[in-house]
Amino acid sequence: MSPYIFVAIPALDELATLPQTLEAIARQVCNYNFSVYVCVNQPDEWWDIPEKQRICEENRQLLDYLSQFDKFELHIIDKSSRGAGWTKKDYGVGMARKVLFDNILQIADNNDVVISLDADTTFGDSYFQAIGDRFRKNARLNAISVPYYHKLTADDEANRAILRYELYMRSYFINMSLIESPYTFTAIGSAIAVRVRALRKIGGITPMKSGEDFYLLQKLRKMDYVSNWCDSKVFPAARFSDRVFFGTGPAMIKGRAGNWESYPIYHYRFFKEIKHNYDLIPQLFSENITTDFITFLENQFNDADLWTPLRKNAKCPERFLRAFHEKADGLRILQYLKQKQKDEDIADETALKDNFRFFFNNIPDFLEKMRQIDDLSTSELDFLRNLLFDFENELRYSEFKNNE
Repeated sequence: MSPYIFVAIPALDELATLPQTLEAIARQVCNYNFSVYVCVNQPDEWWDIPEKQRICEENRQLLDYLSQFDKFELHIIDKSSRGAGWTKKDYGVGMARKVLFDNILQIADNNDVVISLDADTTFGDSYFQAIGDRFRKNARLNAISVPYYHKLTADDEANRAILRYELYMRSYFINMSLIESPYTFTAIGSAIAVRVRALRKIGGITPMKSGEDFYLLQKLRKMDYVSNWCDSKVFPAARFSDRVFFGTGPAMIKGRAGNWESYPIYHYRFFKEIKHNYDLIPQLFSENITTDFITFLENQFNDADLWTPLRKNAKCPERFLRAFHEKADGLRILQYLKQKQKDEDIADETALKDNFRFFFNNIPDFLEKMRQIDDLSTSELDFLRNLLFDFENELRYSEFKNNE
């Protein structure tokens, strides 16, 4: 059966960018029927805060623009007009995505697909076709974490910040893929497509002010397979933005100030330690063992006897394996990596060089000679990003071929 495609776009202060995203949608060459939902949103109290009134006015103008848009079916959810905005603590991109998804779930069939976008994202003319084809051809498929690529701009500061951020993101993905972690995915809200039945099964999206994309993919992965491959890709904007509390925009802002502490380049050795623990899962099913990662998990759950109940409930090694990964999920892995990074204090420059040696068996001369990442030129950063992008896509495609 061919799925119907629903497109969900949250928008806050996006009058300058959303038209470009809508034009990319209008250019789609697609055999699948689709409709687009846009949630223009902000806290209602912003109408009475002088420094926020510009955004309120921009949102009002955006609503006017959308009301006259006629190139395809468009559904407008107004969460920004006075009296209609968010109240109390319920606001942010996570709440906007929840409202969008909930509206779609009210009318969609289980086989239909939701494409999650942001209001500053572009993509090729065959993007919707590629997404629809993937879900139509694989009835088991529930979700895709779509390949992404940030195009460079005329702003060199922004270029350097997004390239540095991609070095972090892509090194993480590649290392997770190489250890065959179940939680190998990149959580970008504008690069997710999910089948409606899967959304219903996990109870929809959990509204969070930031990071809702990560928790959505993690919940989906705990339920079943999440693919990392699509024949097309998305192009999120590379811009400094504080619309969310963490993620690409805030990372770029911190990075411009020289602060990459929250986005370190993790050394491949930390991931190999996790892989060693994966290899020990059959032994852990039979007896208690002690490793840094297992001790970390026991401390995180404040339970020195974390594994006995899992053994009793699992009954067999296969179920215990699943139960282990329920505990040692993507969040716990990230927390463990952060702790290891803090304890061992490996510089980003060292981790970057060692990761490239591990990934490619050699490294470019300019990287070998590098003292500080900031010493690299923009073109050199872009060269490294593209090497990682190509390798990451090879891994994404290999995973697709092995699973489908």
